[in-house]
Amino acid sequence: MNKLGKKCIGTIREPSLGPVFGVKGGAAGGGYSQLNPMVDMNLHFTGDLHAVTTANNLVSAVIDNHIFQGNELGINPTKVVWKRCLDLNDRALRKVTVALESKKETPREDGFNITVASEIMASLCLSDSYHALRERLDRMIVAYDFSDKPITIKDLQITGSLLVLLKNALKPNLIQTLENNLFICHGGPFANIAHGCNSILATKLALKLADYVVTEAGFGVDLGTEKFLDIKCQEAKLNPSLVIIVATIRALKFHGGLDAADLKTPNVSALQRGICNLERHLETIRKFNLPAVVALNRFESDSNEEIEFIMNWGKEHQVDVALSEVFAKGSAGGLDLAEKVLKNIQPRRKYRPLYDIHESLFTKIEKICVEVYHATNIEYAPEVFEQIKKYNQGNYQEYYVCMAKCQTSVTDNPKIAGVPKNHTIHIKEVRLAAGSKFLVCLTGSIMTMPGLNKEPQAIKIDMDDDGNVTGLM
Repeated sequence: MNKLGKKCIGTIREPSLGPVFGVKGGAAGGGYSQLNPMVDMNLHFTGDLHAVTTANNLVSAVIDNHIFQGNELGINPTKVVWKRCLDLNDRALRKVTVALESKKETPREDGFNITVASEIMASLCLSDSYHALRERLDRMIVAYDFSDKPITIKDLQITGSLLVLLKNALKPNLIQTLENNLFICHGGPFANIAHGCNSILATKLALKLADYVVTEAGFGVDLGTEKFLDIKCQEAKLNPSLVIIVATIRALKFHGGLDAADLKTPNVSALQRGICNLERHLETIRKFNLPAVVALNRFESDSNEEIEFIMNWGKEHQVDVALSEVFAKGSAGGLDLAEKVLKNIQPRRKYRPLYDIHESLFTKIEKICVEVYHATNIEYAPEVFEQIKKYNQGNYQEYYVCMAKCQTSVTDNPKIAGVPKNHTIHIKEVRLAAGSKFLVCLTGSIMTMPGLNKEPQAIKIDMDDDGNVTGLM
């Protein structure tokens, strides 16, 4: 965009150390399409995620200390809902027992979320001032007393300490590309287990400084995009002008039924079977009354025949598809995409959220599951249905819904590819995030503390005697 003479800024989330040392690796781009300094950004950066971790765990420490010191608030140890957090993938910490050495406390079950799935991270990204962050922290529910009354951070009287810890973390971070273009990197909620968008502050700051802002939301339209449009844009009163769907030939072949080991082998028939997944994402975007452009992210393994198939498909379906070669060529490899974006932008067009914030929680859940996931049934665990019913009758009806779902399928089963019909969404647990003002619905086998894979990136990262880091890409 800048190469075409347009004043443009990008906004992006901060990397989490979980994926950096897990399956995915770094999150600063790659090749000639990369943010710099890449190593610093992927690791500790400006310390924002560490600040969130510390603030979150201070809450846990104060809860247990309050119980130890006499429990004036009457916190029911069996109904502490606040979890500790850590910015790493560690499945052994999903369930832990605390207070084992205290004679004044009853040992209780606790657990860890990954930092980027914490409520403090989400609330930080949805706050546009210290005052707004204070209000969100105040109303976060940490436990319930013996009468089932919610206990909040305000009740613990530690909001001030949390604000001090988060003082600098609320400030957006400036970073640049290899070609010296400006990016704002701030916040890091995952899109599969949180709302998956960089901060409202980052986006609003970019809008003040540039004529065009390119932002991102994690994973597919069914996750990050839906949450960006239904949660972030409604909360911040933003009106996007266009959606860019980033697609790869390898991903479409996966949705066409190929095994991961065969994705680098040319296979046009698999593409023909898998293109329905891209069509589904485009169909969902239209429900939000937004135009879309497809960026086909080119890999070395992509054959000319496969690329030609996608381009012809775009022409047949009147969808602008741009071959993106920014990894290999930098901005020169993205000029076609930029031109097609400028051609399709409709700034005066009013986007349409999937649901109205005043609708019931059940209606919001149903609209996401039916309109986006195309589920034919929603199955609630018995206790979950009663919980939502209780929230709906209380002060929480006008909350957003944040679905926690696997990222490799439009269903809640990561093994189901393509666009399956007649599937059921299974809601096994709900968590009330009063600070973020949304209800988190956990589906399928999703976890808020990921685990490492058999051969994580952690075994591939190294540093030489001169301090040069390898393996972070």
